[in-house]
Amino acid sequence: MLLAWILCFSVLGSLGAVGGAALLLAFPDEVRKRLVPALIAYAVGTLLGAAFLGMIPAAAGNAPIKTVSATVLAGIVLFFLLERLVLWRHGHEAASSSNPAAPLILVGDAFHNFVDGVVIAAAFLSSVPLGVAAGLAVVAHEVPQEVGDFAILLDGGYGRKKALALNTLSATATLPGALAGYLWLADVQGLVPYVLALSAASFIYIAVADLLPGLHRRPAGGWRQLALIGAGIATIAVFHLSR
Repeated sequence: MLLAWILCFSVLGSLGAVGGAALLLAFPDEVRKRLVPALIAYAVGTLLGAAFLGMIPAAAGNAPIKTVSATVLAGIVLFFLLERLVLWRHGHEAASSSNPAAPLILVGDAFHNFVDGVVIAAAFLSSVPLGVAAGLAVVAHEVPQEVGDFAILLDGGYGRKKALALNTLSATATLPGALAGYLWLADVQGLVPYVLALSAASFIYIAVADLLPGLHRRPAGGWRQLALIGAGIATIAVFHLSR
């Protein structure tokens, strides 16, 4: 039953996100330009809520708080390093045309999706509400990311069908990540708190280093962005208050 939950949210976070992104691309440019920032603001709230209301408290409940805090800190530095090495990428803005890094985007996205699968598995192994909250946070930030990836591939010269096929292929990396996380962590339960701490670090890094700067570049609608961030946090809070 637990594996079914993990696989369900892994599919939703990968193929569902690609489908949502493809649907957004069907909207007129003006509509999409309004919707994507709103989705990003909501994603910031879900990511921070999942990290601070779910993952870190769950990790601290099963491991020393100082060790958990140190793991979160080390994770943030690690994700910064990975991003500098172009292995970890969270693009939500269209790149300039003839972007030579378009193929590398797919490699980084596949790696990112694999990690998301491990995150979902670790969260569900801790508790179902935590898994649902983490899964929703993954979906929330994956949709705008896939929109950005589509834009980069299209600007890089790929056709719509090919861009969709390649994005779908990279998105499927979430499933092996979830299976690997489930099979590995089920046998090594003592590592679950530290995987949760690293997962929290990844969520915090995505929200603070990647998404929030993009919102700051859009000074209009600040109160609306704040409301959507609050809505994202509230969505995650509901799952933890109902436990």
